[in-house]
Amino acid sequence: MKKTNYIYLVLCTLTATLFLGSCQLGKHYTRPKLNLPETLDSTSVDSTSLGDYSWEEMYTDTTLQTLIRKTLTYNKDMLIAAARVKELAAMKRIDYANMFPAVGVKAYGEKEGENYGGDHYKSSNEFDLKIGATWELDLWGKLRWNRDKSLAEFMGSIENQRALKMTLIAQVAQAYFELVALDNELSIVRKTVDARRESLHLARIRYEGGLTSETAFRQAQVELARTATLVPDLERKIALKENEIAFLSGDYPHHIQRSILPEEVMFTNSLPVGLPSTLLERRPDVRQAEQALIAANASVGAAFTNLFPTISLTASYGAESAELKDLLKSPYHLLSVNILQPIFAMGKNRAMLKAKKAACEQAAYAYEKAVLNAFKDAYNAIVEFNKIKEVYETRLRLEQASKSALDLAQLQYINGVIGYMDLLDAQRGYLDAQISLSNAIRDKQITMINLYKALGGGWKESNTSQQPM
Repeated sequence: MKKTNYIYLVLCTLTATLFLGSCQLGKHYTRPKLNLPETLDSTSVDSTSLGDYSWEEMYTDTTLQTLIRKTLTYNKDMLIAAARVKELAAMKRIDYANMFPAVGVKAYGEKEGENYGGDHYKSSNEFDLKIGATWELDLWGKLRWNRDKSLAEFMGSIENQRALKMTLIAQVAQAYFELVALDNELSIVRKTVDARRESLHLARIRYEGGLTSETAFRQAQVELARTATLVPDLERKIALKENEIAFLSGDYPHHIQRSILPEEVMFTNSLPVGLPSTLLERRPDVRQAEQALIAANASVGAAFTNLFPTISLTASYGAESAELKDLLKSPYHLLSVNILQPIFAMGKNRAMLKAKKAACEQAAYAYEKAVLNAFKDAYNAIVEFNKIKEVYETRLRLEQASKSALDLAQLQYINGVIGYMDLLDAQRGYLDAQISLSNAIRDKQITMINLYKALGGGWKESNTSQQPM
């Protein structure tokens, strides 16, 4: 009969646990109202977005693709983020396991002898072999709130890894195009130095022939020296940019292979930016901020449940005997219930609840700030993209006009129609126009990078990759 009562007690306890286990006290997470704008760009209402393309489709330069893949594999920040994901995955598993009973086996043996006074020997032995289980009943949802928190932190680490990937791709691509632009600028300057040497040679001949004054000859020397000083400065910038790319790719400084800057720049007729609501799903940094808010909300729920009693079950079954030979003949069982109700703790639990609510409020503001920052980046990138086309076209016309003016000035100078200072002005104008056009091409590439990143592109491998959850 006693055994039947014992089993009945266990079944009643388990039934009550399962019935009450559906209760999870606290306010569940709801996304804050953001009042998003209707569109990102007045000229585009398509739901498709540039951010939906994979980075391989955006950056078709095979050399750049190799650098990006190397960076995503060996960059130290990426490796740190990957290790962080592993850490939080294990922590998530711990909080999930806390919801279930912990079962263990205990084997214990003790042989003790006492002889106080020399003639009162007493033997006190103990041998145990038991299977024990402990289980904290999640009546109010504390363990489930902790599970939700660890899950949100784990998902946040994944979004952080994705955001880092998106940033690294943009950094490598921008550094690569800046490096190519520096190469192009150095090539322009070196050609200009050669042209200055020819001008100096011509000025020397005209000066020695008495056709011009010494001033024009000396000015030609000054201009050659001034242009030549640009070469080592550009070589320094190129070396530093190579070192930056090597560091991003997790390598020591070395020469970076790259292509040449394209002469023609093609612009798309339309700009697919997508809908404002989808921007929140494509930007992993925004999604990371939301996961941090979900984790903070779960912490509030867990702190709230600390105001209620904690109930734990402990059960043991096995054998216990003073003699090892009688161990299997001495059954043992135990079932205990431990209820802990906080009564007086100087307001510690309520203060903790207030602190968690304040932390959740901070996380909510941080999420709203991340959303505002995402839209600011998107709007800025769209403005830059729309204006860079005009900048490029005007600088292209300037370069073409400066080239024509220089050709005419050289012809007139040889024929003695204009002086050397007029030729020098034309040479300076053409050099500035060439560098300005090269920078416009670079800025166009960087503008595309910034737009792609602002729209949340880069962290997915291809269009068939796993979509945001």
